[in-house]
Amino acid sequence: MSTTAADLDSKIIIEGVTEAGEQFRPSDWAERVSGTLSTFRNHRVYYSPLLRPSVLNGNKCVILDKSLKTSNPDLYSYILDFASKNNLRICGVV
Repeated sequence: MSTTAADLDSKIIIEGVTEAGEQFRPSDWAERVSGTLSTFRNHRVYYSPLLRPSVLNGNKCVILDKSLKTSNPDLYSYILDFASKNNLRICGVV
């Protein structure tokens, strides 16, 4: 499945790297954050398309769909506050 420019415009990417360039710890932070909207079936974790872990440039990251701001504004704010308080790189916020 390919990613289009329109897809990226509707997403916020939070990288597991601080503004100072340091790796964010713990190493499973993206899975923990994304787990708030995940489900568990058949011994497997299924992440929501609204909030999912990924890897970008070799760094763990979280991809946050901007539509979460409407469907779950508290979680949306919590995730952006978490990223801000931990000085994580955020791309795509409008």
